[in-house]
Amino acid sequence: MIQHASRLAIAILVSLLLALNALVAQAAPTASPQSVRLFVLDGGTLHIADTSRFGLKKDEVATSDLAVPAFLVVHPKGTLLWDAGAIPDADWKPTGAPVRHHLVLPDGGQRDLTMRKPLLQQLGEIGYKPADVTYLALSHYHYDHTANANAFASATWLVRAAEREAMFAEKAPGITRPSTYAALRESSTTIIESDEYDVFGDGTVVIKAAPGHTPGHQVLLVRLPRRGNILLSGDLYHYSEERALDRLPTFEFDQAQTKAARADIETYLHENDALLWIQHDYNANAKLKKAPEYYD
Repeated sequence: MIQHASRLAIAILVSLLLALNALVAQAAPTASPQSVRLFVLDGGTLHIADTSRFGLKKDEVATSDLAVPAFLVVHPKGTLLWDAGAIPDADWKPTGAPVRHHLVLPDGGQRDLTMRKPLLQQLGEIGYKPADVTYLALSHYHYDHTANANAFASATWLVRAAEREAMFAEKAPGITRPSTYAALRESSTTIIESDEYDVFGDGTVVIKAAPGHTPGHQVLLVRLPRRGNILLSGDLYHYSEERALDRLPTFEFDQAQTKAARADIETYLHENDALLWIQHDYNANAKLKKAPEYYD
């Protein structure tokens, strides 16, 4: 009887310790890795009714849907969040099933999306809080890349002068939601002045200029020791068919700049033996491992 009670007490204690360890793991940031890791975060799916805005006929694309990812780069010296989703976590309620969301933009434009899991919840599942993010970089200022930016106002914002100036102009550009990034006005900010910006100083995470879609649009090169070199496209392209057919969206800030940036990036990919990940490419994104899994 006593032995049974003792075994029961030990079993209960072990269960409590396991539960405590799980809670600690959720609350504490993941220990810094020895090399770079890349986490793919799910920001939902954007449903496009009219692909002509992207210079494409509907029968020219495999699917008109667009993925809306964000990415967390974890480096031995810190972390970088690249893009911040389309819908702020506070603006929708997760149900455990896909949630349809209708968005009306400040310029009157309307968008339909399907959301699955809040961005901050995904970060929490891999052991990070917004305060643990060292750097925030947005590929550009459009609403589907800035949604949760305010949550990372304590990070150092890496941005080009032309982009920041446009974001905080008296009249913000179309396809923006200034309320989603208003807190960045007071953030610690590094203005990127060079074509390439080495985030951690060792060449493994590099932000490169690719203007045209917006004045300060940029892309991100991540050198992974096992997976190889990946270039995150921002909105240099939205569909793989844009790249294959050499088509341009109608809503570029400067189409000539975009064409020049695309040519420059194609050379850059070759020089760096890098694979281009078109961020919005729905079918390609569906094949990627999502957090808490990662690429290294």
